[in-house]
Amino acid sequence: MAARTETAEAPQYALEISRLFDAPPGLVFKLWTTPEHLVRWWGPRNFSSTTETLEFREGGRYRHLIHGPDGQTYAMSGIFQEIVEPKRIAFTFSWDEGDFQDRVETLVTVSITAEGDRTRLTFRQESFADIETRDSHIEGWSECLDKLGVYLASN
Repeated sequence: MAARTETAEAPQYALEISRLFDAPPGLVFKLWTTPEHLVRWWGPRNFSSTTETLEFREGGRYRHLIHGPDGQTYAMSGIFQEIVEPKRIAFTFSWDEGDFQDRVETLVTVSITAEGDRTRLTFRQESFADIETRDSHIEGWSECLDKLGVYLASN
């Protein structure tokens, strides 16, 4: 009788959003690296933001707050895993809610590539436990990147 091994793996749910900006890659990268720029575009439409911590280096921590129009504040934090200027930023992401041990951590990778005189930004967040959790992030990140586009156009 042959030895059998059976495994079942959970599907890996990922969110990917792409935008083409009328700006050079260096500027797009820069707007991810400093609090004075981040607070201008981070968060969904009608949200403002505050950067509490931004240690922009591999192994450095960040903590951002987004403030909703309803007066609620939501905190997120993580650690920078990879920084390749001006091409890529990878960082962990989790909401700072509830018991620390129950927090779900994902990996966000922002890839920045030149396309002629424009810049393609590809945002990828993975792995989500299920489709519903993944889909709950689509609107917020899409609006965030829309705000980044508006801010880029004003610089």
